[in-house]
Amino acid sequence: MQTAKSYTISKQLIQGAAGIDGQTIKGFEEDLKNNLYKIWNRMSSGCYIPPAVKLVEIPKSGGGKRPLGIPTVADRVAQMVVVMMLEPNIEPVFHEDSYGYRPGKSAHDAVDQARKRCWQYDWVWISKFSLIALITPCFKKPLNVTQTVDG
Repeated sequence: MQTAKSYTISKQLIQGAAGIDGQTIKGFEEDLKNNLYKIWNRMSSGCYIPPAVKLVEIPKSGGGKRPLGIPTVADRVAQMVVVMMLEPNIEPVFHEDSYGYRPGKSAHDAVDQARKRCWQYDWVWISKFSLIALITPCFKKPLNVTQTVDG
């Protein structure tokens, strides 16, 4: 039988607004032992089902709004336990060029690496307009072809 291991989870890792249940971090802490027991009981029995997330719309700088899902505090705790348990074992297995949801890696790092490799190898030159035609289907709104790639 495996031994149980407790995890110390910093409040900074769980920070944020209340989720759909309205429970804040302070409220979660008021009945900490019982709240942690509920999470442990559901996760260890294999019947943990994350609750729905609270939808908050964040204004975008160019107008419009971006949807943002806010999980409950209990779900953030559960997610962090899973990350703390799995990440040390799984991280060494990932390919060095894997950038999604990796600690210390970002989408900007992936773009920087792609840019370095493009300059490192001889590639067939693609005109700006051909490139725009290739990538336009990836976006909801068509790209303005009068803009340069850099700005």
